Amino acid sequence: MKRNYIRNGLFFLAFLLLGSTLSSFTGKDGDDRSFTLKKNMRIFNSIVREVETFYVDTMDVDKSFQSGINAFLMQLDPYTNYFSEDNMGDLKYMTTGKYGGIGSIVSYHKKEERVVINEPYPGLPAAKAGLKAGDVIMKIDTIDLKNVSVSDVSEQLKGEVGTKLTLVIKRPGEKELRTFSIKRASIKISPVPYHGFVRDSIGYISLSGFTKDAAKILKLAFVELKQKGAKSLILDLRNNGGGLINEAIDIVNLFVPKGKEIVATKGKIKQWDQKYITNNHPIDTTIPITILVNSSTASASEIVSGSLQDLDRAVVVGRRTYGKGLVQSTRSLPYGGSLKVTIAKYYIPSGRCIQAIDYKHRNKDGSVGRIPDSLTTVFHTANGREVRDGGGILPDTLVQQEQLPNILFYLVRDNLIFDFATQYCIGRDKIAPVEQFEVTDSMYQQFKKTVKSADFTYDRQSEKILTQLKKVAKFEGYEKGAAKEFAALEKKLTHNLDHDLDYFSKDIKRLIATEIVKRYYYQAGSAIESLKHDSDLEVAVAILKDSTLYQQMLAPTHKTIPLQEDTEEEEEEE
Repeated sequence: MKRNYIRNGLFFLAFLLLGSTLSSFTGKDGDDRSFTLKKNMRIFNSIVREVETFYVDTMDVDKSFQSGINAFLMQLDPYTNYFSEDNMGDLKYMTTGKYGGIGSIVSYHKKEERVVINEPYPGLPAAKAGLKAGDVIMKIDTIDLKNVSVSDVSEQLKGEVGTKLTLVIKRPGEKELRTFSIKRASIKISPVPYHGFVRDSIGYISLSGFTKDAAKILKLAFVELKQKGAKSLILDLRNNGGGLINEAIDIVNLFVPKGKEIVATKGKIKQWDQKYITNNHPIDTTIPITILVNSSTASASEIVSGSLQDLDRAVVVGRRTYGKGLVQSTRSLPYGGSLKVTIAKYYIPSGRCIQAIDYKHRNKDGSVGRIPDSLTTVFHTANGREVRDGGGILPDTLVQQEQLPNILFYLVRDNLIFDFATQYCIGRDKIAPVEQFEVTDSMYQQFKKTVKSADFTYDRQSEKILTQLKKVAKFEGYEKGAAKEFAALEKKLTHNLDHDLDYFSKDIKRLIATEIVKRYYYQAGSAIESLKHDSDLEVAVAILKDSTLYQQMLAPTHKTIPLQEDTEEEEEEE
């Protein structure tokens, strides 16, 4: 117990002790704070010395200190992180989108007990070498990978650009193993996985991140769409976790005039108090824009969506965003490491900070919660529309999130959809264009047979709720009186796989189609397939098609209009 306590709690100050001197804490915080810091660091230093000298076992210094550092930083916020020299590749990928590797997404296959190729990126080493989705990775060089985690395999696939590795692969449908010699390359994933037209002259751009050059790549996509006749634009920022703040400013600058203040940052140190202003001439300041957001839209994505909302330059559609109003910077550390540390909060044009979680004022148990709406403040957009701080970006038009059936989770978890797609693609060099491809009834019947032969089982929500209801009834003394009703209901809710596969066939077919399309048309194809059945997109299209409605939504009198039912229950689920 003591050992665990040391590993998970006490070593958090070792990093400060090794990387700084005690004198660095004297000064502006006052004598009391300086004394407290010195006292605790001396106590910690003594504990480390005593444990190292007298503890019965030899401790793993690197592992213990890493655990302690992480525990210390987690008391601050989830975005302040330490990257050791060994993990600097992760930090580089977060900021640049580049890494040295083979260019493929991998995932763990439960049945195979190994990692498989999930998706090779087009034009990169994995795809060039001939690797395909579904390939089971047996060995990397001479290392057998049975029961090795995805993160460990991913690390082994990465390395210095130009170095070689050998992959031993088991390909579905083949008896003999295949061996591939692959040279690692500099892998840069485009932050714009797809752009095109969704309806007539309505252009669409999906932006997945704000890595280096994201603004330039998005600009090229936008210019191309304009040249092909785009009269309005949908910018999709759903599931975009953010990135570099300068890229966000430059993207906003494509649509607003030069000299506009987009973001102001305020921190503890004066040098972090900055104003970010558009420096370039825009491409188009009048084209109608809708922005798609959801609960995973965060950070730089919220700067773009929030500032364009504050400037009344775009209509925001979807669900309330994550609410990350914090800015990070990287600081170099001894021995090749880095600290990504939160240095400031940012404020968008209306003056609001959209940070939703107050990490400074934690509950007694250490937990944190969202700032309640009652404590938020009203701000105003350029046209005078009311907006609020402290809770992410609330869309101008709320769209209820589609509830996916429970069975989908288990079909994906057990790799049944993935495996069916793999088998379907064997021997097929091509399929119909994405726009025309569909999962036919005969294909779905074959999928149902595959699921049944796999002895597939899953938890049904109705059964769970019934079990819970029976427990409550028993606790409150109603179980005997309702025994017949419970028995009848239990009979009606008996597990029926055929029923569920038919009842939810529409949703399951969509996932199968996306998985198959991805094998031939990669991320762009996957995006096109998902847009076929996208309620957010349909709302955005409807707004852009009605110029009067679009203008009304940017007018001072506009209130948030849920085109579909928006309830408190939805907020709780998100």
